[in-house]
Amino acid sequence: MKSEIDDILNKSTFSKEDLVKLLSADEQESRKIYERSKAVKAEQVGRKVYFRGLIEYSNYCSKNCLYCGIRAGNSRYIRYEMTDEEVMEAATYAFENKFASIVIQSGERNDRKFIDTIERLLKEIHRMSDGRLHVTLSLGEQTEETYRKWFAAGAHRYLLRIEVSNPDLYKKLHPADRHHDYNERLEALRRLRRAGYQVGTGVMIGLPFQTLSDLADDLIFFRDFDIDMAGMGPYIEHEDTPLYQFRNELLPLRERFLLSLKMVALLRIMMKDINIAATTAMQTIDPQGREKALLIGANVIMPNLTPVKYRQNYLLYENKPCLDEEAEECKSCLEARIALAGDEIGYGEWGDSKHFKRRTES
Repeated sequence: MKSEIDDILNKSTFSKEDLVKLLSADEQESRKIYERSKAVKAEQVGRKVYFRGLIEYSNYCSKNCLYCGIRAGNSRYIRYEMTDEEVMEAATYAFENKFASIVIQSGERNDRKFIDTIERLLKEIHRMSDGRLHVTLSLGEQTEETYRKWFAAGAHRYLLRIEVSNPDLYKKLHPADRHHDYNERLEALRRLRRAGYQVGTGVMIGLPFQTLSDLADDLIFFRDFDIDMAGMGPYIEHEDTPLYQFRNELLPLRERFLLSLKMVALLRIMMKDINIAATTAMQTIDPQGREKALLIGANVIMPNLTPVKYRQNYLLYENKPCLDEEAEECKSCLEARIALAGDEIGYGEWGDSKHFKRRTES
């Protein structure tokens, strides 16, 4: 017998009320959502998964976000910045192993030295790979001039997570100062679009004070902004952050994980041809978390290429997995996980967002 969930899934467009009901679905009803999202993934983006070799360049950060382990106010971490040689070694490994794409991520900074160093590294990566290694940046809010400079140097995609689309909730997750401005975050996404990037964003799921209504708004934000890629996963608390005091008010980890799966599945149904990452935070809660995300809609995964000696000092949240795996171990592990999910790796393929291509061509 058809249920309300069936009726909603048969709609061409979901309302906010529809999304709240879908996010409220129990485990049995959720299987219907997953079956639909699996079918959409297979039809729209296929069963290929694309590697993005992750380079966690630096844990220096100018921001003091209340949820983040590498926030400027956390004095317990040893701060580091990879050398040019270390970055190039990681990029060369990715290129030689046919990853075709890397992600350079760091704490948020906009000092001149940082901007110039990233530009220099992008040019060197472009030269080393003869333009065949695509680069995604995740380096926070910058001026449009900086975004354009990095784009001209060889970056093609940019991930800037909004973390939440609700401006009132945003204020509860950030200090009330000029360095943490919700409208500035949104304007940075618009700058990226104007500069020509494939633009990605994302949210945390299961935050303190967050409601299903907020998460429904997040999905609508993705759709209305017309994003090209998304990276989102469960919120996992960190003891060295102010939000840790609310840990006893959070959903159980298992519920945060299941809610994250539903968010991935619903985004795949709503935005059929974007790229969606199976994030490491999924695996933090469930040992097969990334495989489960791939099964129900994700099509991007990020092997960690950061030198092992730095990884303990790049913990945005607690219990992050794979801290002691060298690049080759991480690659082999993910190959096995992807095979278990029934997908194949798109070695040697950029895996650009089909949504970006269709939007820009039209």
